[in-house]
Amino acid sequence: MGLLDGKKILVTGVLTDGSIAFHIARLAQEQGAEVLLSSFGRALSLTTRIAGRLPAPAPIIELDVTNTEDLGALESRVRAHFPNGLDGVVHSIGFAPTSALGGNFLNTEWEDVATAMHVSAYSLKSLTMAARPLFNGGGSVVGLDFDATVAWPKYDWMGVAKAALESTSRYLARDLGPENIRVNLVAAGPIRTIAAKSIPGFEEFEKVWNERAPLTWDVNDPVPAAQAAIALLSDWFPKTTAEIIHVDGGVHAMGA
Repeated sequence: MGLLDGKKILVTGVLTDGSIAFHIARLAQEQGAEVLLSSFGRALSLTTRIAGRLPAPAPIIELDVTNTEDLGALESRVRAHFPNGLDGVVHSIGFAPTSALGGNFLNTEWEDVATAMHVSAYSLKSLTMAARPLFNGGGSVVGLDFDATVAWPKYDWMGVAKAALESTSRYLARDLGPENIRVNLVAAGPIRTIAAKSIPGFEEFEKVWNERAPLTWDVNDPVPAAQAAIALLSDWFPKTTAEIIHVDGGVHAMGA
């Protein structure tokens, strides 16, 4: 018997088989769930190809979380595959223009900051609200995070966006709790994903984790973070919401 037997899960952000989102989708299927993926634009072909590496077929729907038409059509697109709605949603979405990263914090223009905030933080609210009518008697929303309690080298406005993501998750948890909708985040340590490769100086993160993680950290292993997301999607955390589960080898709790 799997942790997610009979559940219907929407997973965003599956682009490569090295991503946390891919392994969430894979483990969800292995734990008994039916999985629906979302993608859009040029990324759609990547998602389609990578979906073929999952244990079971997973349909893909069009969804740009910054597009109001896509958000408005989400319910009908999901019900075309899952008529009875969803039990869980995975928010694995983040983007910041290059000018918002790499040590340019003091010089980044608002337009690029706004893009980072919209895609990386506000989209958690947009996606959750679009999925809200699909939850029947409750559900679980799980987002992927990177510890935003400190300022990281080169992370700049993406760090600010992650702080906004964390706050957004708390307010969503507050307002949707009466509907038995749980909203939690998994704050993973650095993983060599497409998103990580877009961060100038990513190797500095690796150095920090190699020096400070009490538990040995592997930047090439997204599975532990994916396992945490599966647990939060399951019924084993029925009264946990507004929480940030750190899967970072313990670095978040260590001093200098």
